[in-house]
Amino acid sequence: MTTDLDMNKTKTLLGFTLLWSAGTILVLTWGFRFDWPDFVHVRYGLPIVWATHTLSTIAGPADIWHVNVLALLIDLLFWLVLMVVGMALLIRVKR
Repeated sequence: MTTDLDMNKTKTLLGFTLLWSAGTILVLTWGFRFDWPDFVHVRYGLPIVWATHTLSTIAGPADIWHVNVLALLIDLLFWLVLMVVGMALLIRVKR
């Protein structure tokens, strides 16, 4: 038998998980554009840059991607660990 308190805790955890997952996707895919005179590029990833898309160099327009898969995995691990910590804190506070 579930109580209203259990349902409220479940809804809170589900809402937190959905919001955190959407935020994780956003911070991993949001690009920061740097317009330097001889090097225009976009960097992706927080807190570690896992991809750089070069748009222009001193030699002219470019379309070069540099992807660091290890940095992407570290970013994912960072945000997922923070989500688990946040969920643990919510469970502890809701008790």
